[in-house]
Amino acid sequence: MDAEQTADDEFTRLTERFFAERLRRHPTWGTVLGCHEYDAALEDYTLEGLADEVLALKELRLEFEDLDRRALSEVHAHDLEWLLATISGVIESATVTRPLENNPDVYASGLTESAFSLVYRDFAPAAQRLEALLSRMAAMPAALRAAEDNLGAPPRVYTEITLEQLAGNRDFFDHTLPEAFAGLLDAAQSQALADARREVLEAFGRYERFLADTLLPRSTGDFAIGADAFSRQLYHDELVEIPLDHLLAIGEADLVKNQAELRRLTAAIDSNASPAQVLAALGREHVPPERLLASTEAMLEDIRQFIEGKGLLTLPPAQPLRVVETPPFMRATVSAAMDTPGPFEQVSREAFYYMTLPNPTWPPEEQAAYMAQWTEAGVSNLSVHEAYPGHYVQFLLLPRFPSVTRRIMWAPSNAEGWAHYCEMMMLEEGFRDNAPRFRVAMLHDALLRNARLVAGIRLHTRGMSVAEAQTFFEKEAFLAHPVAQAEAWRGTLDPTYGYYTLGKLMLLKLREDCAEQRYPQFSLKDFHDEFLAQGPLPMPLIREAMLGTREGLL
Repeated sequence: MDAEQTADDEFTRLTERFFAERLRRHPTWGTVLGCHEYDAALEDYTLEGLADEVLALKELRLEFEDLDRRALSEVHAHDLEWLLATISGVIESATVTRPLENNPDVYASGLTESAFSLVYRDFAPAAQRLEALLSRMAAMPAALRAAEDNLGAPPRVYTEITLEQLAGNRDFFDHTLPEAFAGLLDAAQSQALADARREVLEAFGRYERFLADTLLPRSTGDFAIGADAFSRQLYHDELVEIPLDHLLAIGEADLVKNQAELRRLTAAIDSNASPAQVLAALGREHVPPERLLASTEAMLEDIRQFIEGKGLLTLPPAQPLRVVETPPFMRATVSAAMDTPGPFEQVSREAFYYMTLPNPTWPPEEQAAYMAQWTEAGVSNLSVHEAYPGHYVQFLLLPRFPSVTRRIMWAPSNAEGWAHYCEMMMLEEGFRDNAPRFRVAMLHDALLRNARLVAGIRLHTRGMSVAEAQTFFEKEAFLAHPVAQAEAWRGTLDPTYGYYTLGKLMLLKLREDCAEQRYPQFSLKDFHDEFLAQGPLPMPLIREAMLGTREGLL
């Protein structure tokens, strides 16, 4: 056995230990991945449990660092660097950002997600999933009591966000769970679920009173993590080491570029209207609700045929993706979603493209306002991002990724950057004849992603307030007030949520450099296939694998 094989075997053994440790401590993640060994367990929300996890991660990190990178294959050498950054990021979050002490929504949304993961896919008979669910729910009151012990003086906006969202968390346990199991349980099982729901709802009631009466008055912390922590998080998540001043300038320049193009296109549509007015007028030309699912499904086939006809990439074989109405228990919070099984799921292997229709009991004007998002151009851009050739295609390729690490972990700048890049690339290649209204839809979405990159940096390193961020999204990305508020709030919690634009721009630079270096042999299809074959690695590693260097990332 040669040295590389021996080193690769050792790396594989250590990686298996790492993921086994993570899944044991994060059973909800395991359920999502399709590893059902810990379906009945709930995460440990105590600070003692977190300290134990950090200690275990530090020990594992030392073992990973002791590996001889030069003896590893290129795939495993890249995976090793990615894993080391990820482990360091988890440790930093636990010890510096400290979400268990500073973010009350970690508990409310975490518990809801844990229950949701057991009901949104039929990976096992209802009785088996119910048994696991009841076990998890039994531990939830203690988790919320731990929250009261753990939380110190969080940022006020974090407490306000949690209070705002608690109604949705309670509604999940109050209505979603019985809806998800409707007609599947006998009388005894239904009663057991009702009892468990009552206990959890009472615990949520106590938690809400604690947040409002005790935590909110002492919520004086600062959400801004600062430039040093921001840069470290960017490295841990993406292996990106671009100076923040330079990254901000890049984001601002792309924002201005896309704004100018949007204004040019909207003026061509109606020279007497502002961009916001043109966007509102286009929104009134939405697909009728009764035709949304069928027209979207037909559109997916059109998109797929365009990709194949133009030879843009090699599409893996697959059954046609089903477009279905969002399940009742998800409709309150989901307007559209791609539901693909985890990489290790063996039973529930179907993939669905969910779309939420307006409630038929709503007044006509409310239904029309909701449907404004579902214009033909808007649905087309969304479907390119979510389905073909975006996220769904990456999911279909998942079994071919060259390592288990790349089937489990996804760098956001890769996955979201690819899907966002596809929105522009498809129009560039002539999809929909690159018509103005389709470009407007694409650019409107691009401005949202631009604004996230800029606002994230400004919120956490330049003193931007939440109110200023909200105004920024309204003015610069042409977003409605409620959407702009949600985006500003998200930015306080997710500093690096500009990875959509970041990934897209890095991918465009990679394409440009590959075309220049490989001319005249460069092929867009070959470029896309080679990029996707690497799996969802951080973009610097993709660049090194495809060009032999990380220089010139942006």
